[in-house]
Amino acid sequence: MKTMLLLSVLSLTGRLSAVEKNKVCSPVALKCEHIVNPIGIDIQNPRLTWRLDDDRQGAKQQGYQIFVGTDSAAVASDLGTQWDTGKQSREDMIIAYQGKKLKPNTPYFWKVNIWDKDGKVCSSAIARFETGMMRNDTWRAAWISDHNDVAHQEAPYFRKEFEIKKTLKYARAYIAAGGLYELSLNGEKVGDHQLDPMYTRYDRRTLYLAHDISSELKTGKNAVGVILGNGWYNHQPLAVWDFHNAPWRARPTFCLEIHLIYTDGSKEIICSERDWKTSSGPIIYNNIYTGEHYDARREQIGWDKPGFDDKKWHGVRYRSAPSTNIVAQQTVTIRLVKSYKPRSVRKFDDKTWLFDMGQNMSGITKIKLSGKAGTTVRIAHGERLGKDGRLDLSNIDVYYRGDKQAEPFQTDILILSGKKQDEFMPKFNYKGFRYVEVTSSEAIALQDTSITAYFMHSDVAPTGDIKTSSALVNNLWGVTNNAYLSNLMGYPTDCPQREKNGWTGDGHLAIETALYNFDGITVYEKWLADHRDEQQPNGVLPDIIPTGGWGYGTANGLDWTSTIAIIPWQVYLFYGDSRLLNDCYENIRRYVDYVDMISPDGLTTFGRGDWVPVKSSSNLELTSSVYFYTDARILSAAAKLFGKESDYKKYSALTTKIKDAINAKFLNRESGIYASGTQTELSVPIYWDVVPEDMRTKVAANLNKKVVENNFHLDVGVLGAKALLNALCQTGHTETAYKVATQDKYPSWGWWVVNGATTLLENWDLNAERDISDNHMMFGEIGGWFFKSLGGILPDTDYPGFKHIMLRPIFPEGLHEAAVKHTSPFGEIVSSWKKKGQHIEYKVTVPPNSRATFYPPKNTDQSGPVELIAGKHILKFRIFEK
Repeated sequence: MKTMLLLSVLSLTGRLSAVEKNKVCSPVALKCEHIVNPIGIDIQNPRLTWRLDDDRQGAKQQGYQIFVGTDSAAVASDLGTQWDTGKQSREDMIIAYQGKKLKPNTPYFWKVNIWDKDGKVCSSAIARFETGMMRNDTWRAAWISDHNDVAHQEAPYFRKEFEIKKTLKYARAYIAAGGLYELSLNGEKVGDHQLDPMYTRYDRRTLYLAHDISSELKTGKNAVGVILGNGWYNHQPLAVWDFHNAPWRARPTFCLEIHLIYTDGSKEIICSERDWKTSSGPIIYNNIYTGEHYDARREQIGWDKPGFDDKKWHGVRYRSAPSTNIVAQQTVTIRLVKSYKPRSVRKFDDKTWLFDMGQNMSGITKIKLSGKAGTTVRIAHGERLGKDGRLDLSNIDVYYRGDKQAEPFQTDILILSGKKQDEFMPKFNYKGFRYVEVTSSEAIALQDTSITAYFMHSDVAPTGDIKTSSALVNNLWGVTNNAYLSNLMGYPTDCPQREKNGWTGDGHLAIETALYNFDGITVYEKWLADHRDEQQPNGVLPDIIPTGGWGYGTANGLDWTSTIAIIPWQVYLFYGDSRLLNDCYENIRRYVDYVDMISPDGLTTFGRGDWVPVKSSSNLELTSSVYFYTDARILSAAAKLFGKESDYKKYSALTTKIKDAINAKFLNRESGIYASGTQTELSVPIYWDVVPEDMRTKVAANLNKKVVENNFHLDVGVLGAKALLNALCQTGHTETAYKVATQDKYPSWGWWVVNGATTLLENWDLNAERDISDNHMMFGEIGGWFFKSLGGILPDTDYPGFKHIMLRPIFPEGLHEAAVKHTSPFGEIVSSWKKKGQHIEYKVTVPPNSRATFYPPKNTDQSGPVELIAGKHILKFRIFEK
């Protein structure tokens, strides 16, 4: 065999370059609880993380020292009055705080010194974190609301004036709410968040936010305003999931404290209390699910500014808190991330206009127009057009049971003031849409500048990038990300229009796509806290989370609610952070114990099965039992990780029992076929490692044959879509996997794209009559698979967080080049290659403090793995195409 040529910065020159000699290593990207300089940290042991900026070969951290204090200058001088770790000769870059007890509402500063590969000390810049309320008994403010009940539709407005007489050092606002809020000071909205606080099981956990409001206040008179929206807390219209019967349901309420810290060291707190006033306003109806109605004639100009005449406003009333567990919202916020102007405008008549925004998305629209006072303008949002070119909502309003005339689905209503150009953008709602149809009771004039669409979602930072010579691959990657972001609203949803529900299956089926592409750990930590809130004492979970009580049925089983195990495990693999896994350990154990109790022989039918398949149905007991095995296996691994020896022995034995039971019943050892041999029935046992080692090649060959016989088309539902490509790649059938992934004829992912989809769909069949959302994430594994295959970037269970990177790229026929990047906790991983005839030039970047192993495919002239240290490398070898 011909030896692979390996080049690096060092081996090219034979010595360190002058640039490398003078290179300074810096700790960068300092975060607390995976957030940059957060305000409102609510725990005593927050995690501190960083990575290295050092592109030298072999860059690594030999030790670290963390300093934490309340004086930034002291910390800058290496004085940690709150915590000084001393020098720790370790490579760890995620450390839980273990210093003096943290006080509520206090800013802390921190830095880290590290010892680089040469033993030299390098210092970070100063970072900060600020604690929040930390305990329920630190709150002084009262919970207040207006005097209306759950049926009242007008949104309540609240105001209070206060005076600042001394010089302000800084100020914070801490606000919790049942429902949604918008906070303003002196006439300006505070922050750029949307839909705060995020949806939870309100009677078990209520979220609050901390805002830096230093720049919004002034010496002298100030005014604070709050508007409350219903959100999921007071769901008024009927839908099939019974949110109107949620046990927490009540009129929205809030609790607010404004902390004023003066330069003289004194402190003043402005609280929500009985001295506030309330009124209705222009928001006459709002619902998270349907839309928002706004009567511009009812605007009260200056209501949240000092000096406003509020004599006609009313007193407030005290309310009990939604729960006794009020905690900080420590996660990425929802924002208006990207704006779109119409791609085209069609005027049907003087009262009817259709706008094509060119992109299916989750979000809202802003409209500006003038007209006769009292003119009613309906702004409807949808994904499809009818044959007549008008908006068609029939694919997404199928579960809405409300009054479709008075409370139309996905439709905002604006009543014009007649006094000015009115501007409207909803505060307490979002939709899923590409098209916007505007209809009016009177003639109006609109242009393409009259309306703007905003893509709204949890503003997770991108961590992945894919560029290849295949336009289809590039488009599929982008389309998948659009679908993922459209379904991220503080928790992963199934679709942004028809349901907006946190379907558990969709969440775990797309988790690798999520974590390769976006820094989403805080979103999943929030959502798994929702899981813990919703879990029954016996371990059972609903299949939508959060829920108002719906979803604890007979089918909410393992293939869906395995989120409780799979997501914490994947977060551990991607981040090297075991806290979420530890937080969920008892919940996973209770869940596995419940299934074990109802399935004493190791086999179970607890689940939904291979949802929305093309044509072939797969055995429910087989797929559900495989997920039972997977959960038990994760629990066993977690028990070992956390030193729970008795649990490790117990659940290791359980995994063996389940695996043996599956193979005894479903595997025909003579033929190498599981059950009836569908693509799902063959790929799921391979992917989740149920197949006995001596049968793996035979089962994989049958899977490959099945796919080839289907002319490289899919015949799977959601479970098979997760497993199929991975199972083929893991067993060496990479060419088949790539042909399936890039198939552009029905049924395939590519079929959607060539037919104009800008997001993933819910059904393979474009002409299906049910399950036909055009913005769904349950088939979203394709986006993660590109990282695992074309880039071959895989985490190592033994060295999680990409401390050790496994590189297993494929070089399929028909693809000439690929550049795959993922920003890991240690920095950017690059796996990039180009073909030149039969020759491959493979470029790899291994981030500092990490290492990698390249496992070349069998059809190359390289005989074995290649170990790579941190730095940039070029590998050259031959590939033998079939």
